[in-house]
Amino acid sequence: MNYDYMLVRLGELTIKGRNRGKFELLMLNKIKQALTPYEKLAYEQSFGRVYIRLNGEDAEAVANALKDVFGIGSFSPAQRAENELGAIRAAALAVMDAHKPVPATFKMTVRRAWKAFPHDSQEMNHLVGAHVLRNTPALKVDIRNPDVELKVDIQPQGTFVYCTVVPGAGGFPLGMNGKAMLLLSGGIDSPVAGWMAMRKGLEIEAIHFHSYPFTSEQATEKVVSLTQRLAHYGGRIKLHLVPFTELQTRLAQSKQDHLIITLMRRSMLRIAEKLAEKRGALALVTGDSLGQVASQTLGSMNVIGRDVRLPLLRPLVMMDKQEIIRYAERIGTYETSILPYEDCCTLFVPKSPATNPNLRVVEGVERELGDELDRLIDEAVAGTELVVMTAEGREGKRSAVEDSWF
Repeated sequence: MNYDYMLVRLGELTIKGRNRGKFELLMLNKIKQALTPYEKLAYEQSFGRVYIRLNGEDAEAVANALKDVFGIGSFSPAQRAENELGAIRAAALAVMDAHKPVPATFKMTVRRAWKAFPHDSQEMNHLVGAHVLRNTPALKVDIRNPDVELKVDIQPQGTFVYCTVVPGAGGFPLGMNGKAMLLLSGGIDSPVAGWMAMRKGLEIEAIHFHSYPFTSEQATEKVVSLTQRLAHYGGRIKLHLVPFTELQTRLAQSKQDHLIITLMRRSMLRIAEKLAEKRGALALVTGDSLGQVASQTLGSMNVIGRDVRLPLLRPLVMMDKQEIIRYAERIGTYETSILPYEDCCTLFVPKSPATNPNLRVVEGVERELGDELDRLIDEAVAGTELVVMTAEGREGKRSAVEDSWF
């Protein structure tokens, strides 16, 4: 049938107390951004909900655009009726008649949010449900395990009738909780960590470390593609491409093969923190999952993260690999992540990397490098390029420290 409304239920932000109004307005703006192509839509907002009048726009297309908007708990295509018993009965029967596949059983649920309506919820369950049964002889009631739950939501502005509830992306509206820098490799884990960070209301900017000529252009383009996919959810994401060749080569020359991964990761975090300070970000996000590789044991993570002051967020830390893969498939990054292009993290990997590095030894190696290490970190920051990605592709490229046009 041609539904005339989309009923959108907001997610976690509905618990936000005094700031609720501000958060609901932000959520409404995010929904409008996602639905920009559909010019005929009209919006009404009430407590914890947004009512979208379709005005002839395709309900399925609007639903597809809504399903990836962070902050939406669920949504339903609905038929609106006037707050009058006959109109509500007619709408309920039309919604049931249009349902595919044809149900054998149903359950009636009425929510009377508008208390001035003359019949209470229990009365309406009987009055509307009986009307549907009388006009659909093959249909039976099953309150425990129905094929369809027919819902009637009586609001001051009208009654909304529907029987489909589509889960939303959940979380908070993008950007509500500040900005963080995502360390984005070409692997499976870090794009999922970025998606999870965005889902919790963080605006992200991505950082990727490359080591030309040891790593290929295809490895960087792979990360560009992953950023583009994340931009499907984030709208517009800035990708910082950090030249890591000289620093990585110098660390490899320290003759501490078993510590090379630890030393590299510590330097990466220092660079990421410097970029975060320039970009106004308040946290770093990584794709670490406890125990997955040598650098992700508890001992390694402790030493690697010890030198940064910003919060280090690890959304995947307690997830196993199969869980992460399922998320990667769900958000559309998996097929790109498994492309066989090596990034700088796979270079100079020793046969027996330290799984419980000694912090004093690691700091001693870094002290021996002295000012040279600081210089190489500063040069990597200064040489960083910025690529701006949207869901449609690459928007621009210039030095990360000179992007005054953003």
